[in-house]
Amino acid sequence: MAARLEGQTVVLIGGSAGIGLATARRARAEGAEVILTGRDLDRLKRAAADVDAHRTAVFDAGDPQQLTQFFDDLPDPVDHVLVTAGGNYYARLADIDFREARRLVDDHFFLPLHLARAAVGRVRAPGTLLFMGGVGDQHPFLSGVLSAPLTAALPVMVKNLALEIAPLRVNVIAAGFVDTDLSERLLGDQIEARRAELRETLPVRRVVGPEDVADLAVHVMTNTALTGASFTIDGGQRLL
Repeated sequence: MAARLEGQTVVLIGGSAGIGLATARRARAEGAEVILTGRDLDRLKRAAADVDAHRTAVFDAGDPQQLTQFFDDLPDPVDHVLVTAGGNYYARLADIDFREARRLVDDHFFLPLHLARAAVGRVRAPGTLLFMGGVGDQHPFLSGVLSAPLTAALPVMVKNLALEIAPLRVNVIAAGFVDTDLSERLLGDQIEARRAELRETLPVRRVVGPEDVADLAVHVMTNTALTGASFTIDGGQRLL
């Protein structure tokens, strides 16, 4: 079977670990050249060596000027961009730190807009801009007053972007819990209990890993009929 991304270039914004790095590996296996970006130089160097990256760039994707400069500096057009950059923030209403709230809005609302504007003319159609979203908007939960509305906003934004910048495609992957190094750091000594709970309760009876998301990302990149769409990958968590 022919490599599905042969001759194409994939940019991973936040590509030094987790879903970004797993997607870089999958894209390389499908014949693509990959460009990795991140904020941590040492981690980026290790990731680049892992996947034999075509190029790397160290910058903060949350800074619109740095993001725009990255695309302006690309020597050649690219074909696909996966964006995993941006953290999260959960707080009850009474405890909200509005500096953190503004950072969250910047990362999950304005960053996609800045990236889409910067990518026009630098990403070849029928390639895709592919954003990472979540499933936290599907069921109300305490401490979700900020993150859940932003999660809900991204698929709506993507639909409108897909119309506005066509024929460039725009899509979003809505992921539930993904067992990454970041998840392990955040949960600490609770990680094994969380894994056991998911294996017991998820309809697929296993934990979703970054490789699962990477497989989906490459599928969206290679199927040129997909645009303006949201693809949920959560092991069936939304059904519970």
